[in-house]
Amino acid sequence: MGQVLDDGAVRRWCRLAADALGRTRAEIDALNVFPVPDGDTGTNLHLTVIAAADALDGTPDGAGGAATWRALAQGALLGARGNSGVILSQVFRGLADTLGPLEAPPDGAAFAAALGHASGLARGAVEHPVEGTILSVLAEAAAACAAAAEPAGPASDLAAAARAAAGGARRALRRTTGQLDVLARSGVVDAGAAGLCVVLDALVAVVTEEFPERYEIPARVAGMPAPVEERPEPQGPGYEVMYLLDAPDDAVHALRERLDGLGDSLVVVGGDGLWNVHVHVDDAGAAIEAGMAAGRPHRIRVTYLHAAGGGPHAAHTGRAVIAVTAADGLAALFEECGARVVRREPGTVPPLAVLAEAILAAGDEVAVLPNEPEVLSLAEAAAERARDGGARIAVVPTKASVQGMAALAVHDPLRRFAEDVIEMTRAAGATRFGHLEVAAQEAVTSVGLCQPGDVLGLIEGDVATIGADIADVARNVLGRMLSGGGELVTLIAGRHAPPGLTDDLEAHLRRVRPDVEVGVYDGGQERHPLLIGVE
Repeated sequence: MGQVLDDGAVRRWCRLAADALGRTRAEIDALNVFPVPDGDTGTNLHLTVIAAADALDGTPDGAGGAATWRALAQGALLGARGNSGVILSQVFRGLADTLGPLEAPPDGAAFAAALGHASGLARGAVEHPVEGTILSVLAEAAAACAAAAEPAGPASDLAAAARAAAGGARRALRRTTGQLDVLARSGVVDAGAAGLCVVLDALVAVVTEEFPERYEIPARVAGMPAPVEERPEPQGPGYEVMYLLDAPDDAVHALRERLDGLGDSLVVVGGDGLWNVHVHVDDAGAAIEAGMAAGRPHRIRVTYLHAAGGGPHAAHTGRAVIAVTAADGLAALFEECGARVVRREPGTVPPLAVLAEAILAAGDEVAVLPNEPEVLSLAEAAAERARDGGARIAVVPTKASVQGMAALAVHDPLRRFAEDVIEMTRAAGATRFGHLEVAAQEAVTSVGLCQPGDVLGLIEGDVATIGADIADVARNVLGRMLSGGGELVTLIAGRHAPPGLTDDLEAHLRRVRPDVEVGVYDGGQERHPLLIGVE
């Protein structure tokens, strides 16, 4: 099948890159000494590519090259974490700009042109580019790819071009140690560049169908000491500020100038009215105000950079998971799984102050499970409030209670916090969710007109089927959700579920899908007679 970068190959590449970064994340984190030694570059790259892969999963198969590449770039832009993650999102955008409009999958020459464009975009997004980083390695990868695709070379051979890019990146990676003093002192290669090499290696694997047993991350140079803090006091700006920004393109130049005067490590990527802003500053409020002057900042994240050097911390009170729900049965289920529950009234979101206070009281490492799309943005805002106290807060983007339960099932307080959040996010993302509800009024849906009293079967928020009988609609939804595969089905009965509904569905699944494990619970939710999860 290989030797082609069509829609399906792009999806496979993104998922393979996410998996490869997950396996190498800790090694990449250990290399992280520039621009600040906060040991999270591998984690940030991993989360960025997971966000891109999730966006691709939300794009229908066969949507076409333009839609697929656009989803890849947009997902990475919205989910970018850290300096290197933001730069990688710009790489994906550069590829999408060039390869998306093509009517046929790219050959080697087209891919080389796209990688060159991506390199230029990435470098242009960084206010003060530094050699010996992901930028210089990307530039050499693009140059090697272009050389392989010259008229005298195998111009139509995508595999040769991809191999050349990955090989050029690996050669450039080894040179980064001597290009940047901080890397030379620690005897390491650049962490962001190492992550880029993993992403390009994953591309080669998908194009050639030759999958490596492991992805190489260069070890510290023999005889060199582990990186240590050489100064008694933290150096450089104290805060990393990141936010998405809705702003006209012509407002970004002034924003760049303002932020450049406030701090360093400035990267601004995006376009067409949506931007991802990253900067290190001492005055986090001023950086956010600069965004407000340019447009509408949202998904604001502020991280204290010198925590390891004795910066402000919450008292060590351990790790906790907070789950938001409106139903008694679901609250009991979450508590049985070890979560602390914040209650909300049906059809509403909890007050911001209540959720923020609950996060602060829970511990100094807290994962938040919103469990509803409407609660997600509120949870992000509450988490920002709690982070001001020095706590580490992560919002796992669960959009349904079944995703929250899947995340809790893999929660392990003995893992590193970042790794635990990644595993919870992965489990939630691997869980498709559906539910039934009864129409209260006449309405036009994506599958036709519904009347009051009709039973609606929804899959991930979209109406998939309409019927008169709850059990029939539930079986239809289950069939659709399992058509793409699944190993575990979760059924959560609501307050108004007909007696015996879950028993009938469990028996139905034993007949038609005996390979599937079924979990049945009483959730007590008011609005939805049945919640469904498929992992």
